[in-house]
Amino acid sequence: MKRIVTVSAILMMAVLLAGQEKEKTGLPCQLEELTSPQFVKAVEQSGGVAVIPLGIIEKHATHLPLGTDLFEARASVIRAAEKEYAVVFPPYYAGQIFEARHQPGTIAYSNELMWKMLEETCAELSRNGLKKIILFNGHGGSTYFLDYFCQSQLASGKDYIVVLFQGGSDEKMDREINALKIASLDGHAGEEETSMMYFIRPDLVDQEAMGAESGANKGRLNAMPHAFTGIHWYAKYPNQFAGDKLQANHELGELLVAKNADQLAELIRYLKTNNTVEQLQEEFFKRSADPINYK
Repeated sequence: MKRIVTVSAILMMAVLLAGQEKEKTGLPCQLEELTSPQFVKAVEQSGGVAVIPLGIIEKHATHLPLGTDLFEARASVIRAAEKEYAVVFPPYYAGQIFEARHQPGTIAYSNELMWKMLEETCAELSRNGLKKIILFNGHGGSTYFLDYFCQSQLASGKDYIVVLFQGGSDEKMDREINALKIASLDGHAGEEETSMMYFIRPDLVDQEAMGAESGANKGRLNAMPHAFTGIHWYAKYPNQFAGDKLQANHELGELLVAKNADQLAELIRYLKTNNTVEQLQEEFFKRSADPINYK
């Protein structure tokens, strides 16, 4: 593995970034770094907005760490919170990853546990005054789970809201990103994720192991018409790698992190100053409690 920078240099960079954030707001944005008295101020400073960066522990080809999704999600969220202050929850890795249980290092929790963990985490944030909770998903395998989790918030009354961040296009940044890309097939542990990790933690990118296994789509269920099955990902990418060309491009990685951070900062800013979601949710709960007689 090629060591690009020393561990001491990485620690110095982290300290510098933390110092810049504290100088700007007077408070760290990372929940685990706040003292209890600081936390009270952070709730006020954030407008009650908290962000949970969700990752997973799973294989990422042969060259990226098991916690790649954790690193990537957290880097984008912290950068967003530096632009628009919000409280950032500690590393969170209880998501849906059954499709990678065949690979060493995968930690796949049960449906019941992953649901209760997220449900109780949101409830505890609310109990502590953080009533506007943003989920930032860094793991594609949790997409369906998180969509359903958000929809299920309407099952019973709550005094908080849960919003799932969904990034979109950015004409200028997308043009810059595409100009740097070389891959035709780029998915899990591919060119973008490799470059993001190379920007975030270059010491954890094993460049000598890049491409040691195939990232081609095996297409083993291509003949099955009009259907979805849980084994679909394994049928395509059993090596937990989807890509045809790899590069570790620092500039590309920084652009990808920056794009997510900029768009997340917009969402944080909106939720801090706008209560429409809360108002609509409260109205919905009142109407659903008595749909016949509600006026």
